[in-house]
Amino acid sequence: MGMERSSVVVLDNGGGLLKAGFGGETDPIAVVPNCIGRPPSSKKWLVGDQLQADDADVTGMSLRRPIDRGYLINPEVQREVWDRVFRSLLNLEDLSQSSLLLVEPLFNPPSLQRSADELVFEEFGFGSLCVADSPSLVHLYEASRAQGPAVASLVVDCGFSFTHAAPVMQNLTLNYGVKRMDLGGKALTNYLKELVSYRSLNVMDETLLIDHAKEQLCFVSLDLQHDLRLSRKSGKENILKCTYVLPDGVTHTKGFVKDLNEARRYLSLPDGTTNCTTDLASKMGEMGGQGDTDKAEDRRKVDLTQNEFVLTNERFLVPEMLFQPVDLGMNQAGLAECIVRAVNSCHPYLHPVLFQNIILTGGSTLFPRFAQRLERELRPLVLDAYEVKIKCQENPILGVWRGGSLLASSPEFESMCVTKVEYEEIGSVRCRRRFFH
Repeated sequence: MGMERSSVVVLDNGGGLLKAGFGGETDPIAVVPNCIGRPPSSKKWLVGDQLQADDADVTGMSLRRPIDRGYLINPEVQREVWDRVFRSLLNLEDLSQSSLLLVEPLFNPPSLQRSADELVFEEFGFGSLCVADSPSLVHLYEASRAQGPAVASLVVDCGFSFTHAAPVMQNLTLNYGVKRMDLGGKALTNYLKELVSYRSLNVMDETLLIDHAKEQLCFVSLDLQHDLRLSRKSGKENILKCTYVLPDGVTHTKGFVKDLNEARRYLSLPDGTTNCTTDLASKMGEMGGQGDTDKAEDRRKVDLTQNEFVLTNERFLVPEMLFQPVDLGMNQAGLAECIVRAVNSCHPYLHPVLFQNIILTGGSTLFPRFAQRLERELRPLVLDAYEVKIKCQENPILGVWRGGSLLASSPEFESMCVTKVEYEEIGSVRCRRRFFH
């Protein structure tokens, strides 16, 4: 590691993607799946970035994840992933000379905090550790880019395992106001797997492929009843219909959208444009979507009828879970109601400020029209005197990491850390009192 590079490693240990790099830099060096996988044809487990390799066969792959429902429950798998990231991707040799800024979920139980501390200090031997939560880092990053002072904001984090609405004031998350929905990207992928398996092909074992199909093809409906009627039409009248081709293991080792132009026809629907609408093909193709534009003409001609499935209303019914979970038999409030409850848990003086500063982060907010639909759902629930402003992050997947990078390069960072010597002297529980959650 060069002298000009920071000795602080920033690690956003997400349930779906792990982001790692050095403090003070704009982007992380590694953005890899936080899991290990084994293809049916092999006995070797692939770790992290190996799952993203061009020649990696993701068909029917068995996955093991260190994180379940947002919490670290399998330290052994996590150790394998971290070892790959620290040694091979960040090229770190002597970790005792480095500090670690670790992003942990809110309300992490003490037993799981101890497991993380053991990994950091005993397995990897980091010199010091600082723990932060994602809402405060997102607020810090956005405040650094804002024109005026940003005293408070409401961070809506739609992650892999769950969704949080968290009020943040002066870079501190107000824990008493945090509201959680047990819905995230993983639940959406599982729902899409069930829909496709019931209607066409059995894809219950194809987690990575269906995850990619979801990222490429799903969008948020602005008029559910209208889109449902539209999806029942046949032929070219159905502009929601599109085809996803599964890999055959010979010609293609990754799944792809058969015709991207066909898949984007829904953008011609009314109110189809918003500042926060992002092209998923460019933003969310982490698991092999980069090649979707390559040889598009050739792919349309290839006859792989037995190896593809068609999506119509599934494209918008899957993200609909976040807004109307009760329609799917889940006894939970939708995202808009979750936000209102989080704001109402705070002092009344904060209400107008929080509604004016809603920040969206997390991969699930990348669905086209997400912010527009959320504003439509929120407006009737908020007093007319309050203004509702929703801000989308430039890159919601990297937003938390960038906030961590800022914090790691700040002058007071060293004083926020717990050293390995302190950990060995007083233990995990007392060390953790230095962190605010």
